[in-house]
Amino acid sequence: MFPQDENTDQKGMPVDEGQVGGTDLTSQIDTGPTSPTQAIISKPRKKSSRTGRVLIYLLVIFGLLTIIGGSFFVIFGDFDTLPGDSNKVAVVYVQGTMITGNLPGGFGYATSEEISKSIQDAADDKNVKAIVLRINSPGGTPAAAQEIVTEIKKAQELKPVVVSMGDVAASAAYYISAPADHIIANPDTMTGSIGVIWVFENSSGYFDEEGVEFYVAKSGDFKDMGANWRGLTDDEKQYSEELVLEVFERFVDEIASGRGLSRSEVKDMADGRIYTGSRAMELGLVDETGNLYDAIDVAAELGGIEGKPTVTYKNKPSLSSILFGSTEWTDDGSRSLVRYIFDSPFGWFQA
Repeated sequence: MFPQDENTDQKGMPVDEGQVGGTDLTSQIDTGPTSPTQAIISKPRKKSSRTGRVLIYLLVIFGLLTIIGGSFFVIFGDFDTLPGDSNKVAVVYVQGTMITGNLPGGFGYATSEEISKSIQDAADDKNVKAIVLRINSPGGTPAAAQEIVTEIKKAQELKPVVVSMGDVAASAAYYISAPADHIIANPDTMTGSIGVIWVFENSSGYFDEEGVEFYVAKSGDFKDMGANWRGLTDDEKQYSEELVLEVFERFVDEIASGRGLSRSEVKDMADGRIYTGSRAMELGLVDETGNLYDAIDVAAELGGIEGKPTVTYKNKPSLSSILFGSTEWTDDGSRSLVRYIFDSPFGWFQA
């Protein structure tokens, strides 16, 4: 008999360290990787997998930020011109009823402050060689027209101003067109309507029917002129006609001066009627017929630009105002801002 060693079995055969009594313990107990090499390989695989997921997340976040940034650039960016371009024609839009005030653009009103600022910016820009006013307006208040005319004349000291009439450029919208160096209208543009109107509302019949009475304490006979609880007196009617004629005379003077016509010639056409663009050209109120791009070409020529000009839009309705504009605000909020005109106790003075 051989002495039994702890590393041999009963028959004296060597016993593997993983075996006890000839039984393979590794077949009964799962101890993980069967070799050190497998253990070393498995750990980096898990770490690589986590790193890959992190990289994917970062790429997704970067992609989303790029899309968001690009969207803001498209919405708020200016694609009209390239920096350093010195052959520009600036287009300034006059869209909607013209009033004074600081109402933002895009609400159906053309405010003299916003338009005047756009004209100033174009006049001060040394790279802009000419200005085009693109007009789509039925008219507005004489005061708003006069403020815009003032800026047009200042700009003309530096560069030419050309008017492009769209669907309609009537009354006060023609008022601001008259001083321009050149006027282009479409053949069927509605223009003219040279004149002034002052509207008063008399709701006394309604108040009488409803039993509403007013007591008015006033310092002078004309202080409540235009109040809707009564009609105008004969003296007030005469006075209102005098004021309308006073404003009308300034309108006539502006057209006569701007178009090179006599006052009598202007008055012959100034009975308030609308003219088509073709008829206005025959009467000397418009220089030629054409569209916006014809006006841009004429402006470029008057501004000394050779070749195709670069067009920059100073106050074109932006994509942001279209995307983020509120219908409720447009309908109700804008009306409340111009209520001082339409609900004025003195009536609405309009050209």
